[in-house]
Amino acid sequence: MPETFGRVKRGLVKGAILSAAALVLAGAGPSRNYAVQGQCDGYPATSVGMTDGACMGLVWQARAGQDGGRDGPAMPRGLLALEGGDWLVSDLGGWEAGKGALWRLSFDRQQAPQWRKLVSGLSMPHTVKRGPDGRIYVSEMNRILTLDVGAADPASTLRTVIGNLPDNRLHDNRHPLSSFVFDTNGDLLVNVGAPSDRCLDRQGRGRADARGLCVEEAETGQVRRHAFLGDGRWAEDSTVFASGLRNSIALVRHSSGTILQAENSVDLNDPAHPFEEVNVLRQGGHYGWPYCVDMQTPLPGWSAAQSRCSQRDKPVALMPPHAAPLDMVYYAGAMFPEWRGRLLMTWHGYRRTGGRIMAVEVDEAGVPLSDTNGYYAIYPRGALRYPANTPSVRGKIITPRWDNVAGQHPRGTPVTMAVASDGSIWVTDDKSRAILRIARL
Repeated sequence: MPETFGRVKRGLVKGAILSAAALVLAGAGPSRNYAVQGQCDGYPATSVGMTDGACMGLVWQARAGQDGGRDGPAMPRGLLALEGGDWLVSDLGGWEAGKGALWRLSFDRQQAPQWRKLVSGLSMPHTVKRGPDGRIYVSEMNRILTLDVGAADPASTLRTVIGNLPDNRLHDNRHPLSSFVFDTNGDLLVNVGAPSDRCLDRQGRGRADARGLCVEEAETGQVRRHAFLGDGRWAEDSTVFASGLRNSIALVRHSSGTILQAENSVDLNDPAHPFEEVNVLRQGGHYGWPYCVDMQTPLPGWSAAQSRCSQRDKPVALMPPHAAPLDMVYYAGAMFPEWRGRLLMTWHGYRRTGGRIMAVEVDEAGVPLSDTNGYYAIYPRGALRYPANTPSVRGKIITPRWDNVAGQHPRGTPVTMAVASDGSIWVTDDKSRAILRIARL
């Protein structure tokens, strides 16, 4: 029995142990706060239903009435572990320019969280990574920057590494956030999100140029390569690495050099379509947006001559529809040896498939393994089948019961993960303003 199928089915059985009262509460209305009881490896334990042998602890959550400008991030997104046990957390702040921040999270002797705002006035910051040179890099909506977080005044050390990225404001365009990953040679691969859902006009027809191509395709919906120049410098000019990508917030590089992208596909009203995709990016590849979804299925509004779906790069595997993958991490920690080498994914989506973290099986190159005729779970309970004879990610949902249970916990909206030195997995939940920690039970 494939693991995806088996885990979904077994998860349904385990879900049945929820009391009738809890199920009634789950329909009573949305929770926002995580209630805690007992311990999860030294942290207050949430009641989120986890896979066998794991628990979810609450590191921090802002309570109602707390000011996001003083008491921690308003919308925690990116996450990076520092030496000594501190963390960096990027704060989106809101879907408007200038409301974001970068915070440092530390702990007092009683392990109570302590926040220090390092930089304010940022525009939709998201990714926080340590570069090959040891410096720390942060993505804003329209630039990549670096700073010295150990300085007395970190804000005074800000330096733009790559500027003039598209200024994709949300209400003018659709995917304003920037993300990046370092290639094996140090080049920066930077996503530029598509400025619309499907590049259609008001009549539902493809907004095409003289060649019949989406008018937005030339400058957006792509991952760009900025050449590494050495000494913390990258070329301002870029080349297109891969295109036809609606939203590439989730990017990761395997130690073998494989670059993976997890696609947030177009936002059709159908809850069962289209499916999200995992793509292995290659130089010059085109992955279908806005013409094709799933395994080369044409989208309405484009003719066959324009879409040419058979000529587009296929995904290596599908994920549940509208799951909204936002982060991928290859797990290399010691706490969960059974997950070592697997690809962890956050599914942030607000629909019935979101609110999950999956540990995906991969081959020696870091490429996800797949099943055919597999199932995926939906909230509040149940499972649906992937399209016949199509590949779907093979693995294990490690948060199988993270739906809303009133008075206990909200449905999860996991964004970014980071593996701590002890092998625990830290997660940001932006809608609930929380930092969570997955550990051995």
